[in-house]
Amino acid sequence: MTHLLHLDASARPGLAGKDQHGSHSRNLSHRFVSQWRAHRAQDSIVYRDIGQNPPPYLNHDWIASAFTPPERQEPWMKDALAESDQLVDELIAADVLVIGTPLYNFGMPAPLKAWIDQIVRLARTVGIDETKLPEPYVPLLADRPRHAVILTARGGIGFGPGGEMAHMNHLEPNLITALNFIGITRIHQIAIEGQETGGEVLAASVEQALHQVDVLVAQLQMTLEAATALPSNQRQTEAV
Repeated sequence: MTHLLHLDASARPGLAGKDQHGSHSRNLSHRFVSQWRAHRAQDSIVYRDIGQNPPPYLNHDWIASAFTPPERQEPWMKDALAESDQLVDELIAADVLVIGTPLYNFGMPAPLKAWIDQIVRLARTVGIDETKLPEPYVPLLADRPRHAVILTARGGIGFGPGGEMAHMNHLEPNLITALNFIGITRIHQIAIEGQETGGEVLAASVEQALHQVDVLVAQLQMTLEAATALPSNQRQTEAV
């Protein structure tokens, strides 16, 4: 059975095309999950609406606790890390991470950044090997193939790779850097553009993105099914 972790980071609670002022990024992520369920109803899905229920921001207690070895942590430190531990556990269990997020002011929404800060954890998702200086970091989630699907919506046009506004897009590059850092390197990206333009430009972008989502779901399911058929010693290296 495959495990999915589905995050939505938009401040808009509804779905574009269904609710007034609905979210295009939520529409993409929910399309992905509904298509996945249609073909693999046996798979488990954990959903977190961090746009409406954001994780807490880091504070002094969290930092002091996270950088204290577990055997030396006091009870209040374990309490300070309790929600972070749950978020990390959800991510570790996931085979496919699905992130629906808008581009806000050239970067990620604050709740998504808060989630990233909660799951990049010393000794949980990243380790340190001081024999490998000057790059001592060890991605702990590289223990098995995991996929991340980044589904975004942008107001402008040309923010994708190679586009004239790509240099101003700090959403996907930031996310990819953080995910790669902890060992999730199989990244898939689909975006809707032109929300501010609207009309035929937006409609064409939405249609194309929804089609890309359907294709990606089929491809990932085939990949994961093929991987489960391999001997266990070969699964680590097989991926799209």
